[in-house]
Amino acid sequence: MTTVAVVDDQALVRSGFVLLLRSSPGMDVVGEAADGLEAVELCTRSRPEVVLMDIRMPRMDGLEATRRILAAPGCDGTRVLVLTTFDEDALVLEALRAGASGFILKDTEPQHLLDAIRVVAGGDALLAPSVTRRLVERLIALPEPDSGAVPADGLTEREREVLLAVARGLSNQEIAAELHLGYGTVKTHVSHLLSKLGSRDRAQLVVYAYESGAARPAR
Repeated sequence: MTTVAVVDDQALVRSGFVLLLRSSPGMDVVGEAADGLEAVELCTRSRPEVVLMDIRMPRMDGLEATRRILAAPGCDGTRVLVLTTFDEDALVLEALRAGASGFILKDTEPQHLLDAIRVVAGGDALLAPSVTRRLVERLIALPEPDSGAVPADGLTEREREVLLAVARGLSNQEIAAELHLGYGTVKTHVSHLLSKLGSRDRAQLVVYAYESGAARPAR
C-alpha cells in the first residue's frame, strides 16, 4: 500500500482527491489537511510516503510546508507531489528548490494522478510535460548560473554526460540507449550523482544542472 496525505485548502477539491484515492487499490489515505501548518503536523505524525500538496493556502503555503516536512525527523522517505495550476509558473522552480519531487496539474485525468503518485513513491521525479516546458523557459531566463551551487568539478566525464541527459528529461532507459550503456550502469551513475550533489531525486538534479551552469537550455 502507498500511504498518501492530501493537502488542499478547498474542501471540495480535497474531498474529491480523498475519494479517488480511497477507491483505488494500493492507495491508503492517512489523513488530510487544509493548510500548511496542518500538513506539517499530519506528516510528522503519520509519515506518509507521498504528500499531495497544494501551493496557495492560508496560514502557511505549500512551499514552506514542503521545506518543513522534508526537514522533519522521520520524514526522510516522504515525497511531495505538488498540485499546480497554469497561473503558478513562478512557484514551480521555488517548489523544486524546496525539495518537491514532482508536479501535476489539478485538472489531470484521475488515472494520471494515480500513476504520478506511484512514480513519486517509487523514488522517481515526475513533472507534467507542460510544467516541464514552462520550467525550462524560466531556467532559460536565469541571467547567470547560481554562484551558490556546488561546482561539478568532482564529477567524472561519464557522470557529466548522464547529468546532462537527466537535465533534458531523459529516462534511465533512454540514457542507456543514447550513451550505449547498460540500464544498471545508468542507475548507478544517477545514484552517484544524487550522493555527490546532495540531491533528493532527479528533480533536484535538473535544477542543479541548470543553476550550476553545467547545462544551459537552447534559446
